[in-house]
Amino acid sequence: MHGSRASHRDGSAEGGGGSSRASGGAPLRVLHVSSGNLYGGVETLLRTLALASADRTGGAVHAFALCFEGRIAEELRAAGAPLTLLGPAKVSRPWRVWEARRSLMALLQREAFDAVVCHAAWPQAIFGPVVRTAGVPLIFFQHDALSGSHWVERWARVTSPDLALCNSRYTASTLPSVYPRTPWRVLHPPVRDGGPGLMASERTSLRGELGADAADVVIVHASRMQEWKGQRLLLEALGRLRQVPRWKAWFAGGAQRPEEVAYEEGLKAQAVALGLGDRVRFLGQRSDVPRLLRAAEVHCQPNTGPEPFGLAFVEALYAGLPVVTTALGGPLEIVDASCGVLVPPTPDALAQALRGLIEDEAARRKLGSGGPARAKALSAPDAFLSALEDAVRSVARESVA
Repeated sequence: MHGSRASHRDGSAEGGGGSSRASGGAPLRVLHVSSGNLYGGVETLLRTLALASADRTGGAVHAFALCFEGRIAEELRAAGAPLTLLGPAKVSRPWRVWEARRSLMALLQREAFDAVVCHAAWPQAIFGPVVRTAGVPLIFFQHDALSGSHWVERWARVTSPDLALCNSRYTASTLPSVYPRTPWRVLHPPVRDGGPGLMASERTSLRGELGADAADVVIVHASRMQEWKGQRLLLEALGRLRQVPRWKAWFAGGAQRPEEVAYEEGLKAQAVALGLGDRVRFLGQRSDVPRLLRAAEVHCQPNTGPEPFGLAFVEALYAGLPVVTTALGGPLEIVDASCGVLVPPTPDALAQALRGLIEDEAARRKLGSGGPARAKALSAPDAFLSALEDAVRSVARESVA
C-alpha cells in the first residue's frame, strides 16, 4: 500500500525512456494527453490538476497536450498551464491521426518529460505507440470501467503502459480485461473545495431566482445529460413525493450531443406528466455548480449504472450536503453512513430515502457535517499530486534501472 489513498499490485511492464529528474535533480516534468473535445470528469480532473500544481511550490511541472480546441483548452490556458494542440485526430480521417502523432513526437523530441499520462483508452490507443517509440515512460490513467470488447479498448491493448492509475477500486477490477499484466495503483481524482458557504443574502437571492423559498428543501442533481446518471430515476422517485410539501429539485447540466438533447427534452416531458412542473427546474449548463450546491439541502444523483468514481459526489460532500445515491460502482468508495445514504436503484427505495431527509432537518445536518472531512480524505488535490509524482518516479526509476 502507498498510504491510505493508493494501492498497487505486482505485474509485468515494458521499459521505456527515463530521466535523471526522477532521482531528485530538476523537477519532474509530466505530459498529460487527452482529446479535449467534450467536457466531463476527465476534463474536470485536468483543470483541477493544472490549478493545484500552479498553487504548489517545488512540485512537478504538469504540461498538457490536446487534440481539440474547447472549454478545457481555455481553462488550461487560464490556469497558466503549458498546453500544446496536437491537431483534430479523427479515426475516420487517418491522415489527421498521423498528423497528430507527428505533432506529439515533435513535442517529445523537443522537450524532455519523465512520463506521459494518457487519459482514457482513446488517447492511449492513438498516442501510446508514439510515446513508446520516443522512449518515454507511459502511464495509462483509467477513468472508466473497461470490458475489453470495444474497438477502442482492443486498439489500446496493442500498447501496454508501464503503469495504470485507476480512479477507483471499481475501475481497477476491470483493468485486466485490457491490461492483465500491467501494474496498477488506485488514485482517487483530485477535487477542490468549492469554497466557503454563501452569505445569507446571496443564498436567498440565488434560491429565489431558481424558484425556491427559505422553507423549501432543495434537492440538486448536477451532471451531464446521460440516462445512466439517474435523472429519470430521480423524477420517478419525486413523482412518488408529490404530496410531500416543501421540496424543490434542480437539475443542472447541459446536453453536449444530439442524443443528450433528446434525452433532456424527454425529462422535461416526464416532469410535466408526473405533475412536477412547478417543483422541478432544469438549469442547463452551469459554471457555478459550487454555488448551487451551497444553496441546496440534499444532493441526489441516483445512477442506474456503475459510476467509475464520481467527482460530483465529492463536490457535494465539500459543500456539506448529505448525498443520496445508488449502491453501484465508485460511489461505494465515497459515500458511507457518515455522510449519506446508499439505496438500491429503484424509485420506491429512492423516494423513501429522500422523504426521510426532506422531513428530518436534524438528519440532514448530521450527514452534511460529515461531508467535508470525508471529501478531503478521499480527494485532497495536494495528496493527489504527491501520489501522482510518486507514481511517475516509480516508472522513471524502472526505466533507467
